[in-house]
Amino acid sequence: MHDSNSPRGLYDPALERDACGVGFVCKIDGTPSHDIVRQGLKVLLDLDHRGACGCDEHTGDGAGILMQVPDAFLREQSAARGFRLPESGAYGVGLVFMPKDPKQQRTFKKFVKDIVKAEGQDLLGWRKVPTRGERIGTAARSIEPAIWQVFIGRSAGLPDQDAFERKLYVIRKVIQNTIQASDLPGKGACYIPSLSSRTLVYKGMLTPEQVPAYFPDLTDPSMESALAMVHSRFSTNTFPRWPLAQPFRFL
Repeated sequence: MHDSNSPRGLYDPALERDACGVGFVCKIDGTPSHDIVRQGLKVLLDLDHRGACGCDEHTGDGAGILMQVPDAFLREQSAARGFRLPESGAYGVGLVFMPKDPKQQRTFKKFVKDIVKAEGQDLLGWRKVPTRGERIGTAARSIEPAIWQVFIGRSAGLPDQDAFERKLYVIRKVIQNTIQASDLPGKGACYIPSLSSRTLVYKGMLTPEQVPAYFPDLTDPSMESALAMVHSRFSTNTFPRWPLAQPFRFL
């Protein structure tokens, strides 16, 4: 019987490689830096062959990056928009997909604010995330959402950051489930890729190369993290959509 692990013909087991479209970079001592974000995006670019595109080669199946909350970057951005963030760990930030219609956005924001208040937390403010829609394919652009960041302050009634994380999870689920059960105009575009006091996701119906081009935030030197997880999606049983892009919120 032939040993399946032995070289034969053009096959050599020493050349076997596993590739799944997921990459991870971290700084062992936990020191955040922009270099980790840059390296993560380089890994994502190297995973381009693990993703997919359709007949529109500029529309990807989905790609993105998960990192630690970039506190210095977000603190500067929030101050420029007239609100202050509490200490790191005492606020959560979410990436939020919304309809492009301004009236529908206002309705959705009030909806979110009411749920955050009902859960005993404080909505600190919103930030419109800069994006470059001209860098993506026609198919992706035709269903492109407006992308915002929401900031939520931790209440004094929560004993620690773990309790706050659980509360943010509840807030996200209540928002998502209530919206989908409602008749809110534009609800199909409403989605929350991440909401956490520890991590932040940037993702979209993009190719790996388009991720830093579409999100200029990612190339800002003050965008720092001690870890970066990236993912290039290749779906075999679903059509591409903005919410389906990865990475996941938690691994």
